Amino acid sequence: MGIANSISRLTDYYRRHGLVTTFRRAGLAVKRAVFANRMVVFYCDLAGQLTSAVVLPSSLTMDRLRSEAELRGPDLLAMTRFWNPKQAHRNIRERFELGASLWLIKSEDQLAGYGWSLQGRTVEPYYFPLGKDDIHLFDFHVFPQYRGRGINPLLVTQILHNLGAANCGGRAFIEAAEWNEAQLSSLRKTPFRQLGLARPFSIFGRAFVSWKGNITPQQTVGDLERKDVPAAVGRPPGE
Repeated sequence: MGIANSISRLTDYYRRHGLVTTFRRAGLAVKRAVFANRMVVFYCDLAGQLTSAVVLPSSLTMDRLRSEAELRGPDLLAMTRFWNPKQAHRNIRERFELGASLWLIKSEDQLAGYGWSLQGRTVEPYYFPLGKDDIHLFDFHVFPQYRGRGINPLLVTQILHNLGAANCGGRAFIEAAEWNEAQLSSLRKTPFRQLGLARPFSIFGRAFVSWKGNITPQQTVGDLERKDVPAAVGRPPGE
């Protein structure tokens, strides 16, 4: 993200929430940037998710949107009003243009959370290339008033089931920052399994990814047997 976009977001957040809240948010952002750039990467074999569907409570519904035209005004407003609306609208438009799907989960017809999926590629450079049938899940968000109800694991699990029904040959990948205990705890309640810990870095302008743990993308561990995922170390993410 560019400096201009960061300043614009911070200014907009200040106008909406005041100095004290903005100062705390800025401090947290600095801490994350300086001390916590390692990501926990998870994978899931979609072929095994045909029986993973969960029964949603009667108060919850889920929708899959494939175009910006399907995104209703109230839902669009809910997704864009809590940070820079201009940038948020741009992100939504660009993701749909790439072929991404937007998954919405609602409580009593009110948007409670959402997440994105994109097949065969990622919006930004990734830690390793994806296969044509692989799917990246990203940018999940549950609104504050709906947190603590287990909505995110429900949404993720149902998405994996739906993707598995339509795509049995690939894998789904998702990641969360190592510092984000809430998100990691949520993902561990889903069919996702931990692949490894990735830390991106660059040397002389060339991007690399280092891995920590017993599993790396090129290894086979348990049912992680697909051999077409290349080593991440020494390769530019997304190449």
